[in-house]
Parts: sequence; structure tokens; C-alpha cells
Amino acid sequence: MSWAGNVTSTREVMLRGLPLGEGVGRQVDYWWTVYKRTWRGTIISSFLAPIFYVLAMGVLLGGFIEGDPARLEGATSYLAFIVPGLVAAHAMQTAVGETTYPVMGMIKWRRVYDSMLATPLQVVHLVVAHLLFVTFRVATSCAVFMLVLTPFGVFETWWGPLLAFVSQVLVGMVFAALVYGFTARLHSDEGFGVLFRLGVFPLFLFSGAFFPVTNLGDVGAWIARLTPLWHGVNLSRMFSVDHVDWGVAAINVAVLLALLAFGVWWAIAGLTKRLVS
Repeated sequence: MSWAGNVTSTREVMLRGLPLGEGVGRQVDYWWTVYKRTWRGTIISSFLAPIFYVLAMGVLLGGFIEGDPARLEGATSYLAFIVPGLVAAHAMQTAVGETTYPVMGMIKWRRVYDSMLATPLQVVHLVVAHLLFVTFRVATSCAVFMLVLTPFGVFETWWGPLLAFVSQVLVGMVFAALVYGFTARLHSDEGFGVLFRLGVFPLFLFSGAFFPVTNLGDVGAWIARLTPLWHGVNLSRMFSVDHVDWGVAAINVAVLLALLAFGVWWAIAGLTKRLVS
């Protein structure tokens, strides 16, 4: 094929657009290289720190708390109560960490997205590939967390932890998509301070990870139940302690899937406006 033919073929691909699967697949090498170069820097924050947190809060502090299933949403010990919520909260924190400064760097500081868009790749390919990488990060960190906790006897069934793990990954995906859309619209990293102080930290404390949200009173409990993290925490805990209300679980899943769909749209629209429009 002649040089002119190659140019025409490339132009046609760029105008027609790559299929989603092909566009995402072309970025696998890039994201695998990123992971190989950065995974060592995430060992403490992704694996060791959460485990130490569980040992301190669940094992040591939990030894002073009576394990009443009626007050601990079906958990027979405070350790069994706090572990599923902490893993779900950890999924949120991992997702937020991967979609704030890293995304800002891709857009503004290193401008990697600009170089990608100079190829036949489109914004939707960039967003989906990045979110899938974040999902991989969330899944690996939560999987290690759950495996390490297995000997502690906090899981009541063999299938419960598997469904709990899926719910943890789902809530991580929700926060990844929503925060990605938020970051795509920021022109300065100063907004991240507001996000962490007024968003992530309050959610971590008051979405049911450390205590039942009913302790917040009627109004506080309903506010907590409106947050995405509570739905993830509730699913994770119900499956882990085998105290499942399938009607409530269906609502939790529906809410998270709706937020995920909105978040992906929000992210794609935000990056398109930022780099293309």
C-alpha cells in the first residue's frame, strides 16, 4: 500500500472512530507500564495502612465493645462489623486518590491526554480505559484486604465475601467516575482540598463504616443513607455477616448502578468539554 493510501486509511479511521473495545485495548500497554512503575509506591497506602487500621480499631478497640448482633446490624463482634465497612471505605479512598491528581496530571501537567487524542483515540476511549485501570487498582487492593482478613473469622459464609468484594469494587467504580468528572472540570488542584475535607473525610466517618447510622438520629441516618458510600458499606456488611435483606440490597445495587452510569457520562462530558470543545 502506498504512503498516500496509508494516510487516507488513517484519516478514515479517525473520522469514523474506533470501536470502544479497540480504542480501550490500544491503551493496555500504557496502563500496564504505569502500574509496573508505580505499584511499589502504593503498598503502604493500599495494603499495610488499612490492615493496621483494622487491627487497631477492630481487634484492639473491638475487644472493649460487646458484640450484640441486634445493635451491630447482624455482626457478632465489632471486628466483624467494622471490617466490611472499612474495606468499602478503602475502595472509595483508593478510587478518589486515583482520579484526582493523576487525572489532573494527564490533563494539565503532563498533557498525556493531548498526545493520545492526536491519534485515532477519542475521549470516550481515554475515560473508559482510565476508569478500568482505577477499577483494577480498587479490585486488587480490596482483594488483598479481604484475603488477609479471612483467618480472623469475620465472614459467616463462603459466598458472602465474594459478593461483598463485588459490592466494594462497585462503590469504588462509582466514586472513580464521579470524581473523574469533577477533576475534568477543575483548572486548579485547589479544589481537591475542598473535596477531601468536605466530601471524602465526612463520608468516611459518617456513612456507617464505624457505627450504625441509626446512632446519628432519624435525620442524620436518612442523610447518611443518601450517600453512595453507605450503599456500598451496607452491601459489604450484609454479605459478609450473612444478614442480607435482599430488598434493601436490590435498592443499594440499583442506586450504585444509576450513579455509575451518571458518573461515566459526567466524566466523558467533562473531558470532552475540556479538551475537545
